[in-house]
Amino acid sequence: MTTTVFLSGSRRIGRLNDMVRSRIGNMIDQGFRILVGDANGADKALQAYLANSRYENVTVFCAGGVCRNNAGGWNVRNVEVDPKLKGRNFYTQKDKAMAGEADYGFVLWDGKSAGSINNIFELLKGRKSVVVYFAPEKAFYTLKSPSDVRMLLRHCDEDDYRSISKKIQVDRRLEDLGAAPQGSLGL
Repeated sequence: MTTTVFLSGSRRIGRLNDMVRSRIGNMIDQGFRILVGDANGADKALQAYLANSRYENVTVFCAGGVCRNNAGGWNVRNVEVDPKLKGRNFYTQKDKAMAGEADYGFVLWDGKSAGSINNIFELLKGRKSVVVYFAPEKAFYTLKSPSDVRMLLRHCDEDDYRSISKKIQVDRRLEDLGAAPQGSLGL
């Protein structure tokens, strides 16, 4: 059975460094099935790297029938979304579908994006572990539990944390997760 990984990240991250490229290279070498979104920023940078690597085991998820980016001309999964939804609520439906289909997550986080943290919550809710590249520290964290998320969030700026929490209700989401153990992605 092929391992499926949901790649995502902050729109403010537009380039991949050697450490991130190495981790994605490991996924390619192991033949993982990769799910990636179509947004600008991290999604577009991840797509560019995968396309330049000529990796074919990729599916691009798009919301509402319009795909903004598909650098490799890969298969597309259009996620039906209520057209009345706008902004974050519109694109969150696509992210939920990817989290549901993936076995693991790999998230590039700038320390500010509520959407990236929301993806982490969606994956952990499904009892799936997540490797997070925390760009401000150029460090990787493996998250498997609410306490792991709390530890990561302690590293972000206090104002950024308040902004994220206001948008996605971090404390409530942490309580909802519970503490079930999860698997580990060996990258």
